[in-house]
Amino acid sequence: MKFCWSLAPTQPLLAGRLASSLKISPLLAQCLLNRGLSELPVLENFLQPRLKNLADPFLLPDMDKAVDRLFRARGQNETVVIFGDYDVDGVTATALLVEVLGPLGWRVEFYLPNRMEEGYGLSADGVENCLKKFPTTLLLAVDCGSTAAETIAGVRARGVDVIVLDHHQISNPPPIVAALVNPQNRQGDHPAFTELCSAGLAFKLAHAILKRGREKNLPGMTEFDLKPLLDLVALGTIADLVPLSGENRILACAGLKQLNQTRRPGIVALKNVAQITETIGVYEVGFQLAPRLNASGRLETAEESLQLLLADNLEKALPLAHSLDSRNRERQKIEKSIVKEAVATLRMKFDPANHYVIVEGQLLWHIGVVGIVASRVLQEFYRPTIIIGGENGEMRGSCRSIAGFDMAAALRECDDLLLHHGGHAMAAGLSILPDKIDLLREKLNGLARRTLKPDHLKPSLLLDAEVGLDEVTFETLHELEKLKPHGQGNPATQFCARNLSHAKPVQRMGAEKQHVKMRVTDGAATHEAVWWNGGDKSLPVGKFDLAFVPQINTFNGSRSVQLKVLDWQPAT
Repeated sequence: MKFCWSLAPTQPLLAGRLASSLKISPLLAQCLLNRGLSELPVLENFLQPRLKNLADPFLLPDMDKAVDRLFRARGQNETVVIFGDYDVDGVTATALLVEVLGPLGWRVEFYLPNRMEEGYGLSADGVENCLKKFPTTLLLAVDCGSTAAETIAGVRARGVDVIVLDHHQISNPPPIVAALVNPQNRQGDHPAFTELCSAGLAFKLAHAILKRGREKNLPGMTEFDLKPLLDLVALGTIADLVPLSGENRILACAGLKQLNQTRRPGIVALKNVAQITETIGVYEVGFQLAPRLNASGRLETAEESLQLLLADNLEKALPLAHSLDSRNRERQKIEKSIVKEAVATLRMKFDPANHYVIVEGQLLWHIGVVGIVASRVLQEFYRPTIIIGGENGEMRGSCRSIAGFDMAAALRECDDLLLHHGGHAMAAGLSILPDKIDLLREKLNGLARRTLKPDHLKPSLLLDAEVGLDEVTFETLHELEKLKPHGQGNPATQFCARNLSHAKPVQRMGAEKQHVKMRVTDGAATHEAVWWNGGDKSLPVGKFDLAFVPQINTFNGSRSVQLKVLDWQPAT
């Protein structure tokens, strides 16, 4: 896929002032400006993220109500039943609260829904089964519940209070609950905290509980240490693809540090089966640990993943980790088959001039992988994509979008065609009857034609700066590591270099010659450039410009500067 290159405007005067004040290079200063960071206090917090800079948890909407209700439950010996969700964010948030509430004196149970049988979120079936298993007067919905007004009304009629701890969009009208701790439930002067996922919110709730408990001089509250739980927060935060800025940056940095020294048997076992021997970073979480934790919830229920995280010894943890590894391989096979079928079907009928939104559904496509398939299809065609699967009757879909098209808002416009829907601007979910799929496709395309311009339908490649190859040194790369961890809202640094040529003939690599290795030069310096999965692409000839991510490559004990190729274009 060819990109539309978008080079960030240079700001040499401001970058120079920041570089002087912060004692950093002008290039790093420019990269910080590109990420919307220009004020010195904000920049200092960004470059040195510390837990002490986390905001007071009671600034979150309804946090005081949630804590009051939980302490009332503790005093009256009520059982708190945590109703979680089956993705990594929901599972880690549930695990964190189990590990906080239990030791601090609460009676606590947990329930995770079955994706295939009970559907998504705080569904009527899920809640009914939960309350049959654990009769209670207090339900704590985690990573779900913000749109479950009808289900919650039924629960309240049975004398059960509900606390919702969630970050998804809220229904209108919102559910009537004991507390709605959701950053989108903005009230008065509360900070938005919009970047927090449910694992981050669970950490904030735990922090608020400890603050209140210490004010009350309750036993165990002063000694309880939340830091060991940051491994769970890092897993949930990175896996849920929330922006790694603000509070999330602090939690992710501290959480990755905890992940790399954790003795949690479940994570130790998971690292073992994933064969992770190096430092755990965003990549290792996103592509090695999270997919395995997600695997059981995608295919059935995430209870195996939760039991793994709560396991208190390796003897219990290792069989669970191996089981999740096996489920992940099964998930990969199912996903690969559906992606192949969906892409082949779309290639035959896709009209880029008229098809602004892709809506594709088939009976028997596994609903546990439709979200991943939607992401793969979007990568191939760069259109807002909805992939729908299921069996007879109600079908379920996952939606992935592109910049400029608010998927959750678009689904609200299609409410008359849908059974249920919810989510974010860039990712959402829905349920629908099979005979409504064509109508949904038609209506969404109509909405998209009014919203999207042709330029929106070509992916942009955001480049931080134009550099000479002699600027890409070990020293530069070590300094740019101050920007890590990279993720949503804080992408890896991407540069371009002009008027390059090949210093050596192009070399193909890989079992299927699917990768390309080049030696490129601008006359001042020469570097190795690797284009992963570029073997079937048009390769640069003559003089060319290159867009790349600079990185340090370690191989057989030696280290070298390497350019990860993103795209190329003929030199002008």
